[in-house]
Amino acid sequence: MKAVILCAGLGTRLLPLTKDIPKVMVEIGGKPLLQHHIEWLAKEGIREIGINLFYLPEVVPSYFGNGSKFGVNIHYSHQSTLSETASGFKRFEKFADGERCVVIYGDNIFQLDLKDLELFHEKKGGIATITLREWENPTAKGIVEMDNNYRILKFKEKPKAEEVTTNLGNAGVYIFESKLFDYIPTDKDYDFGKDIFPKLLEENQNLYGYRLHGYHLDIGTLEMLEKARKDFNQYEDLV
Repeated sequence: MKAVILCAGLGTRLLPLTKDIPKVMVEIGGKPLLQHHIEWLAKEGIREIGINLFYLPEVVPSYFGNGSKFGVNIHYSHQSTLSETASGFKRFEKFADGERCVVIYGDNIFQLDLKDLELFHEKKGGIATITLREWENPTAKGIVEMDNNYRILKFKEKPKAEEVTTNLGNAGVYIFESKLFDYIPTDKDYDFGKDIFPKLLEENQNLYGYRLHGYHLDIGTLEMLEKARKDFNQYEDLV
């Protein structure tokens, strides 16, 4: 299995910290958030990692290089325009070379047993597995409804308040089979939550939901980043 970390976001909600660095380079526990992701993947046995870049794209390669000092091989995708999540992932089709991929939103920090997630994915046999958690404000996330076998029946990105039927939603870590690339066009800008997951469900592809039970935080705001920094020393194995 290979890994792709999506890191192209502008990080405007983290200004002024992101004036000179991408948001995945903000420090938590004395090192950049992206370093936590890379070290976790290496620990889990993942050696081939793809990273997409847009905002201040020179900062990440100048720090991580080719990844050898972290025990991995890093493959960079430099985007000239900012794209949606699925289109950013599409750029790694040749890198994936037919292999299964774990895909991570770079601005999350979490606890996760990747081997258990992959075992779940293999047992279910779907095209994709989406990690899930409960959210206080599900209108800001992609919510799901599942059956008793954890098969996703419905996915709604950022629902209106009257459309909320559950607070269980997307936690931003996926496992995808290589077939998923076939559903991402090259001539349109596609997002996983808005476009790909609903399309897969329409075509009766099997998507499954894996519930996270450990720590998870989206550090997209200054308040959440400060919380992550305070929480860091209280939790083990944070990514």
